[in-house]
Amino acid sequence: MSIIRVKFESIPWQEGRPGVRHKSYVEGGRQLRLVEFQTADGFNEWCQQGHIGYVLTGALEIDVQGTVFPFATGDGLFIPAGAATQHRAVSITPGTRLLMVEDVEEP
Repeated sequence: MSIIRVKFESIPWQEGRPGVRHKSYVEGGRQLRLVEFQTADGFNEWCQQGHIGYVLTGALEIDVQGTVFPFATGDGLFIPAGAATQHRAVSITPGTRLLMVEDVEEP
């Protein structure tokens, strides 16, 4: 097993959609992702991907199958993958930063 220090300051920002940017490090089918929101707009599309994360700063609300869960600075989040836990962010405080650990498909 190798230990890797991820230096986010050396990774360039990438824009996912207007007002949302991220930095990602991918290793062995997983990614460590720093996400920053400059918009209050939530997402229209439902997501079935699993997410494990930590709210570094700010706040957001996530709708999971019709139940809205609030997350604020210092909160962890764990959303299992699948249709039973499909979700979307409905409200985001601009400036919110998340640190996420996610599975990714290897090429």
